[in-house]
Amino acid sequence: MAPESLSHRVPHPREGDERRHHPRAAVDWPLAIALEDGTHEARLRDVSRSGVSFYIDERIPEMTLLRLELELPDSGERVSGTGVVVRCRPLSPALEHFEVAVFLNEMSEADRTALAKLVSASL
Repeated sequence: MAPESLSHRVPHPREGDERRHHPRAAVDWPLAIALEDGTHEARLRDVSRSGVSFYIDERIPEMTLLRLELELPDSGERVSGTGVVVRCRPLSPALEHFEVAVFLNEMSEADRTALAKLVSASL
């Protein structure tokens, strides 16, 4: 079969469709973000084993690579990783604050497991 004849069988995500592969936990913790111009403070909104979402007072362009580090409140364990910005949206036209979503492309399996345990405990 030609590839064109198969295209009708593959569902394409529509705007608003859920595309996450891992459950997330809503959180409200401080987060340190390392960008080219230094370290920035942010506020973590939610977390999963493959990504995070946070609030920050500056725009971070999509596809920006960044390093993040956070301390898990219950255990005091520190997790860190590298990720790529997949979304950056203003919270309001009147505010210079943004919601940023990051796909964690580099993180140790131990840190991913710690995040997954945190998410499981919150479900």
